[in-house]
Amino acid sequence: MASTSGTKDDVGPPRSLSRRMTRAPTMVDPNDENGAVDSELVPSSLASIAPILRVANEVEKENPRVAYLCRFHAFEKAHRMDPHSSGRGVRQFKTYLLHRLEREEEETKPILAKNDPREIQKYYQIFYEKNIREGQYTKKPEEMAKIYQIASVLYDVLRTVVPSSKVDDETQRYAKDVEEKKEQYEHYNILPLFAVGVKPAIMELPEIKAALRAIRNLDNLPMFQMSEEKGRPVNDILEWLALRFGFQKGNVANQREHLILLLGNMDVRNKNLQDYEQMANDMYGTLFGNVQHVIGGSYQTAAQDDESFLREVVTPIYEVLLKESRRNQKGKASHSAWRNYDDINEYFWTDKCFKLGWPMDKKADFFVHSDVIKPSNRGNKQAVGKRKPKTNFAEVRTFWHLYRSFDRMWIFYILALQAMIIIAWHQRVSANVFFDDDVVRSVLSIFITAAILNFLRAVLDIVLSFYAWRSLKFTQIVRYLLKFIVAAFWLVVMPVAYSRSYENPSGILRFFSNMGADWQTHSLYNYCIAIYLIPNVLASLIFLFPFVRRSMERSNWRIVTILMWWAQPHLYVGRGMHEDMFSLLKYTLFWITLLISKLAFSYFVEILPLIEPTRTIMSITVSNYDWHEFFPNVTHNMGVVIAIWAPVVLVYFMDTQIWYAIFSTVIGGIYGAFSHLGEIRTLGMLRARFESVPTAFSKRLVPYSKEDIKRHEQDDTLHRINIAKFSQMWNEFILSLRNEDLISHSEKNLLLVPYSSSDVSVVQWPPFLLASKIPIALDMAKDFEKEDADLFRKIKNDDFMHHAIIECYETLRDVLLGILLDDVDKKVIWQICYEVESSIQQQRFLKEFKMRGLAPLSQKLENFLKLLMTDYKDPQLYRSQIINILQDIVEIIIKDVMNNGHEVLEKVDTFHQEDKKEQKFERVDIDLAKNRSWMEKIVRLYLLLTVKESAINVPMNLEARRRITFFANSLFMIMPSAPKVRNMLSFSVLTPYYKENVLYSKDELNTPNEDGITTLFYLQKIYPDEWNNYEERINDPKLGYATKDRSELDRQWVSYRGQTLARTVRGMMYYREALELQCFLDFADDNAIFGGYRAIDINHRDYRVLKERAQALADLKFTYVVSCQVYGAQKKSSKEEDRNCYVDILNLMLTYPSLRVAYIDEREHTVNGKTEKVYYSVLVKGGEKLDEEIYRIKLPGPPTEIGEGKPENQNHAIVFTRGEALQTIDMNQDNYFEEAFKMRNVLEEFLKTHHGQRRPTILGLREHIFTGSVSSLAWFMSNQETSFVTIGQRVLANPLRVRFHYGHPDIFDRLFHITRGGISKASKTINLSEDIFSGYNSTLRRGYVTHHEYIQVGKGRDVGMNQISQFEAKVANGNGEQTLSRDVHRLGRRFDFYRMMSFYFTTVGFYFSSMVTVLIVYIFLYGRLYMVLSGLERRILDDPAIRESKSLEGALATQSLFQLGLLLVLPMVMEIGLERGFRSAIGDLIVMQLQLASVFFTFQLGTKAHYYGRTILHGGSKYRATGRGFVVFHAKFAENYRMYSRSHFVKGLELFILLLVYEVYGHSYRSSSLYFFITFSMWFLVASWLFAPFIFNPSGFDWQKTVDDWTDWKRWMGNRGGIGISPDKSWESWWNEEQEHLRFTDVRGRFLEIIIAFRFFIYQYGIVYHLKISHGSKDILVYGLSWFVMATVLLVLKMVSMGRRKFGTDFQLMFRILKALLFLGFVSVMTVLFVVCGLVISDIFAAILAFMPTGWAIILICQACRPCLKGIGIWDSVMELGRAYEAVMGLFIFMPVVVLSWFPFVSEFQTRLLFNQAFSRGLQISMILAGKKDS
Repeated sequence: MASTSGTKDDVGPPRSLSRRMTRAPTMVDPNDENGAVDSELVPSSLASIAPILRVANEVEKENPRVAYLCRFHAFEKAHRMDPHSSGRGVRQFKTYLLHRLEREEEETKPILAKNDPREIQKYYQIFYEKNIREGQYTKKPEEMAKIYQIASVLYDVLRTVVPSSKVDDETQRYAKDVEEKKEQYEHYNILPLFAVGVKPAIMELPEIKAALRAIRNLDNLPMFQMSEEKGRPVNDILEWLALRFGFQKGNVANQREHLILLLGNMDVRNKNLQDYEQMANDMYGTLFGNVQHVIGGSYQTAAQDDESFLREVVTPIYEVLLKESRRNQKGKASHSAWRNYDDINEYFWTDKCFKLGWPMDKKADFFVHSDVIKPSNRGNKQAVGKRKPKTNFAEVRTFWHLYRSFDRMWIFYILALQAMIIIAWHQRVSANVFFDDDVVRSVLSIFITAAILNFLRAVLDIVLSFYAWRSLKFTQIVRYLLKFIVAAFWLVVMPVAYSRSYENPSGILRFFSNMGADWQTHSLYNYCIAIYLIPNVLASLIFLFPFVRRSMERSNWRIVTILMWWAQPHLYVGRGMHEDMFSLLKYTLFWITLLISKLAFSYFVEILPLIEPTRTIMSITVSNYDWHEFFPNVTHNMGVVIAIWAPVVLVYFMDTQIWYAIFSTVIGGIYGAFSHLGEIRTLGMLRARFESVPTAFSKRLVPYSKEDIKRHEQDDTLHRINIAKFSQMWNEFILSLRNEDLISHSEKNLLLVPYSSSDVSVVQWPPFLLASKIPIALDMAKDFEKEDADLFRKIKNDDFMHHAIIECYETLRDVLLGILLDDVDKKVIWQICYEVESSIQQQRFLKEFKMRGLAPLSQKLENFLKLLMTDYKDPQLYRSQIINILQDIVEIIIKDVMNNGHEVLEKVDTFHQEDKKEQKFERVDIDLAKNRSWMEKIVRLYLLLTVKESAINVPMNLEARRRITFFANSLFMIMPSAPKVRNMLSFSVLTPYYKENVLYSKDELNTPNEDGITTLFYLQKIYPDEWNNYEERINDPKLGYATKDRSELDRQWVSYRGQTLARTVRGMMYYREALELQCFLDFADDNAIFGGYRAIDINHRDYRVLKERAQALADLKFTYVVSCQVYGAQKKSSKEEDRNCYVDILNLMLTYPSLRVAYIDEREHTVNGKTEKVYYSVLVKGGEKLDEEIYRIKLPGPPTEIGEGKPENQNHAIVFTRGEALQTIDMNQDNYFEEAFKMRNVLEEFLKTHHGQRRPTILGLREHIFTGSVSSLAWFMSNQETSFVTIGQRVLANPLRVRFHYGHPDIFDRLFHITRGGISKASKTINLSEDIFSGYNSTLRRGYVTHHEYIQVGKGRDVGMNQISQFEAKVANGNGEQTLSRDVHRLGRRFDFYRMMSFYFTTVGFYFSSMVTVLIVYIFLYGRLYMVLSGLERRILDDPAIRESKSLEGALATQSLFQLGLLLVLPMVMEIGLERGFRSAIGDLIVMQLQLASVFFTFQLGTKAHYYGRTILHGGSKYRATGRGFVVFHAKFAENYRMYSRSHFVKGLELFILLLVYEVYGHSYRSSSLYFFITFSMWFLVASWLFAPFIFNPSGFDWQKTVDDWTDWKRWMGNRGGIGISPDKSWESWWNEEQEHLRFTDVRGRFLEIIIAFRFFIYQYGIVYHLKISHGSKDILVYGLSWFVMATVLLVLKMVSMGRRKFGTDFQLMFRILKALLFLGFVSVMTVLFVVCGLVISDIFAAILAFMPTGWAIILICQACRPCLKGIGIWDSVMELGRAYEAVMGLFIFMPVVVLSWFPFVSEFQTRLLFNQAFSRGLQISMILAGKKDS
């Protein structure tokens, strides 16, 4: 609960007041009322005495003397709070109050007694008797709250006036009563700790009582010295700690409840709470036992104020972080320029933090920040000046981090490549190459390479740690230097020793040989290798025996300590991460097999076939080039060799990613099969195995104690109990499907199971399993002419048919007997039943009964049951109808079915002569169907008789089918046994929310888009069955929707199909519903279980207690907190959008009382005359109509100023969560009732030990992507994500052991993580992908991450092209930042080799491989461009020995697999095959390819490569809000151009020009099929990058849309930019924004940009020598003349631009003359060139290909040098040149779209392509996009 115990000397404000004030309208600040009394007198620093003065004013009329005593008490309290009167206005106020007290001391006299003690006691007693004893039954709660507040204050005053020994017993009794009852009027969270009267059930739980006793045991804790008295008693440990350290009251109240719940939950499982009884003593020893030794301080007994800890400890550290974060410049600055969370955190890992002292010394170096904010920077508060060093690690933007972090992998690959090249090179010379001495000696040269690479690693360790150098310990510095020295030593020794192994060395070997001339032995090199390998041998031994490594890490032996110091940095994290032997063997075998496959493929396909062509190329001499060759004397044609080998080498380094995809797919499929995935995937499979489902349910999800099993075995009711418990859960599951409108009323009835099968002798299965069984049995029996035994054998062969017949017979008997009131009539029915049963036993059934009579009997029964189910208005008419049908039924049975039916009547008449009457069956109970249980029987019997084959397909909804089959399948998977709810682990769910949709507004539902289509109409067409079910539900008068607002119901229906907070909250609250049902099943007696969960009578005392207990245990075990960061601002905002969000969130709290909302509240306080913003972390819940504040905790400042928004949003709210586990849920997720039922099983995974003593710290759960049906893109994304969260993470967890946390909905060991850094690392920019860092953090701290697929949570994904691209960009940005992070570095260094390989290729390596895949295309084409334009291709590659070799193409073909997205398809196919069958998988694969999935994946490859590379080079990562709506709108061309220009269009055009030049000038073997495949894949990549955004854009080829897009594009290109002009309004603003990364990059980044831009000059250099006008000249002057032409063109363009600017307005004629002269000059020059110089038409097109890239290179270089160009004033010219290029590029891309838009069928085809999935669900999308609504 949010309160303390109300101790004697509580100096805080009476909380009943502050609590009451929060019930004021939420737009009113409750603090205003706090100071309503004497508001002009009470200073804000003394606001807590305002309630006392308010009471004084209240009682002054009745008793001035008591009012005086109250003011005197207020004065004393004010003096205690500020004894030196240092606060603003405090001295004046105290002076005023003192004068008033002096006056009142004389003026007032006791009225009721002779002295003050008796006076106040007497008044207190009268006040109690008058207002509380009598008023509690008559006054409103609000009035009573005020009265209790006054009584509390009066008693506080009384205690200061009256000595404790003089207080009357009656007064004490009254005070005790007030103290107990006042808490009833305060708001609490979960535990009403101080409730009076009838206590809530949760407070009666023994575990809660035991926890309360434990925290209230204060033995051996010293008391504090207070100013007014010697000691102060406290009620519990939390209050003691608050006084000692100065914790805030809200914080203490929050942690008190947290601790009580935690201890209570632990106690009920462990039964050892007595261990906590000594908690106070242990805590005292822990906190203060070593203070003197560690920090030199001493234990102090002075109590601290409420905000002491915040002020003295938290705020100074926050201010340090704030100053550092300002250096970040909103993500633009280099990480090495400022210290982030990790740097500050790691400062406290060292003993330096003890120098801060206790209390902390504000003058310590840690707090002295050297930054100064210059006056010019005060606006943005950008810090400058000397900075503090980074701590232990510096995140420098460079790709070298990949080598430094994963050096062992790169060394292995490089050495393997070198060895394979050497072996392949010698293979032609020596057949037995492996035993040739020269080959072996050459191969051993890899150790020289190893020495070089190790030296590089040592250099990088020093260079990249430069910014952290000053923070390193001396031992760390020594370690780095020693490693550098040792690496340098081997760098020298290895070449020297190797050179000595040759007898007659030459060249450079002779140099090294002479260095080692004193050594006369040829085995020196071998000795060096042996010594060099000693550390590797030791590392291998330690790797093979993990327990040895663990022992060494814990050892204190000096030699072991030194070894460990050398092997790894002495850090707090990264130790003890070794896996057990079995896990190690599994992932080692995986990688050894993979590497053998990869290296064999690389050797035989990539390397060996290139050796012979390389030899040939190196032997050819080329003396004639097609251009001016600067290095004609280079031997062996090294340029050609490099051009050929470079892409192959890159493929060699990249193709492990391909092999990983193949191996992980196979292994994941095998693991999935062994996990029983997909065993029930269709309704047919479900029906076949449904009989075993209840047993599996009982085994997996129902806890049974041994006593329960024994008790039920004795009376043979265990099976019936199992069926009954299954039916409770199954029916709730089906009802949840109905409430979600996934099934209709009729389907619901077919799926429900009767709660109890005690009325019939067989199991009552759901009717959908028994569909058509009765009609089939009737048809079968109608013409059956054999023996009884044959008939019953055929019936019993079908269990469901057998059960259906028996159930129908027995239920019909019961219904007939129930409806008849006359005993004689009942006797007739009994006699008929007797005849039936006896004939069956005697096997004469077919002889005594006519089967042909069953058909009319069945028809009559249908009519009879239908009549019973209808409502009646006229009872007499209704009764007569029932009697008539009933008589017809009996007549048919006796005359048409039974051979001797008349004998039945005769027998009955014989025994009841006296009751004989004219007419039988006239007395009936027409109200039978009003009884719920009877109505269920009647409905079920009707369904069994009437439902035909159609029920086989129930449910029709695909989502309902998926959920039912998955749930049934999961019951047969391996999962822990379910504990009872009371014994399960407690858990919380935390959802971060910012400003996303809570519910879609009415405007969003009903406002049509540009095509006239509303969101509501769109969803009605996508989900037609669900819409029909929804209308059926709300139109059902029995459900009470008639009184509700239809528009609100529509909003909910639409929102539950989108990615909204309301959908998430509804899903998560299923946990509570499931827990309450589980409590019922755990504690209810057999009668209640057989009666049904929904049928129990709450008015019955036992059942009411059961219900209250279930709610109490649900509160104990489950908490849901939504962290709505800006809820407070939305509440106060005047914007309609914000107000709607606030109202919707408030409604969620009112709908779900156990929902809690945390938010950051910003308030303005006046401190020392200055207004300051104060920030609070606040927790609220829903009250009667408004929210009610529970806790308020002051913060040192705004959290989002020092960290990323989403993680900080989670971090501030995590303190309000409860329990031992924490599930993190995004606000675009969903949950399902049936999955929530398995939560307690999942939580048991935390208690399972894995291979020793390790327990999981993160439980990974699978997700179901529920947005796949919106469009084909959404379907692609859904399949991609589904394969990652299933088969991908399955393999990561087992066998690879590198699963981390990839976003929600994983479950964290809450206690493990909140004590080890939390679940959200929040450093700005570097922790952009905050999710995965919590996984890194857990693993580095010896955590254990698992993955479980027997439970699933819903997840929404982006559904539009631009949304998906922004998501991919965000993830690529995040991976770029991860590459630079210390977490990745430490994991890469500390994992063993094979686990490190797994880690690399499943995280940053995947994105690096994506970038390398694109890079391979560039290098291949630029290499070919070099060979084509230089003439080397024609002179060398036309050689027959080269021409017939397909080795290069074979090597490059592998990367095409990656490029086309086939690696992503492999796991998709495997997972779909596992879960839905391989026929479905192949079908889906074919459909995906027809819908151009490869275009989509190829396009996204470009997104990954671009943003990953840019992030590492220049930074600029940022959170990208992707939007989570339904994409039914057309994105304009300008919008697509802005988004994809740099990432795709520019690169695509560059590759287009490369391919074009290669096709025009190349002469290589074009007949090769592999060559065709490679070039085709490259053309495909170009087409995908240029046109995918338009292919996947709704109405992308609609003619009218295209015209509108062109108009918009021209407007955007022509608009001028400027301050305040957004990028979507002006090309100039956008162009400046696109270069933002260059504005903040360092010199290295600018230099790299310039170097990379130089590649565009090769076009001009090569092509000008191929022009006909050059006449074959190879002189360098040709190239010089080309630059003259280029300069002339640019000069002319500049003249035209200047002329337009200077003369275009005022001197129009002069401008026209200038243009005419330029035109004439151009014509003259061209004429001369054509006639005199031999220029031809083809030269003009070639010149365009040559000069266009040059101009682009100039623009790129100018952008990198922007500051210089602005200084000399030519930046505007560069910008105009850039505008011209952008216009040309846009036109080039836009023209094919225009051409295709001319043909209407293209638009229709694209619409079907894009929305095919919606088509299959009944969506007429063509009609939608045309705006033709159905009337």
